[in-house]
Amino acid sequence: MTEPHARSVTRLTDPRALRALAHPLRLSLVGLLRREGALTATRAGELLGESSGSCSFHLRQLAKYGLVEEAEGGRGRERPWRATSMFTDVPAVAEGPEQQVAAGLFSALLADRYFEHLMRWLERKPDEPAEWQQAVPFGDYLLYLTADELAHLAEQQRALFEPYLDRLARPERRPPGARAVTYLQLAFPGDLSGAHEPNQPGPPEPPSRPEPPDPPDQP
Repeated sequence: MTEPHARSVTRLTDPRALRALAHPLRLSLVGLLRREGALTATRAGELLGESSGSCSFHLRQLAKYGLVEEAEGGRGRERPWRATSMFTDVPAVAEGPEQQVAAGLFSALLADRYFEHLMRWLERKPDEPAEWQQAVPFGDYLLYLTADELAHLAEQQRALFEPYLDRLARPERRPPGARAVTYLQLAFPGDLSGAHEPNQPGPPEPPSRPEPPDPPDQP
């Protein structure tokens, strides 16, 4: 049994699988196995600061939905686990309300993790080497795009990552000094100022309150 290919993708459409993965420790376990290769629950727990029993339970839950599987070697609690692919794909447009809720839960958890790890980087940034502080991009652009142009821009960005994907599954291809880098792909309609766009519906108007009746005439 070989490690997953650097470009292999698991497409999650089952709402149960999306809900199963929408768990902080399970996301960490999948990411760890993708980066480090096959690991036992004990070793995974050591690297993540979790108990081996907890890791073993969550690995079994992930295995139910094909996200991890048992690897060769080991026995009993010391059996190793491996990721079945290197990336996870969630439908951009949900098929039905149940999938929509599950995908929303998964995306919200990812957004929280992105922010958490970004804040960790900002906290330790002053202690990092100057070359890494200068290399890390941090900022935003406000662009006016059509949906097709935005999709094309995202495709161009993904193409830039292509030469580096093999390094994820093949550690021997990582050059000296290479570090694991989380490169976020985020874009969404809207202005960070919060200003309302003229061609988009604004927030609903608060319901109007009926005028009180005129007081009766006094005799």
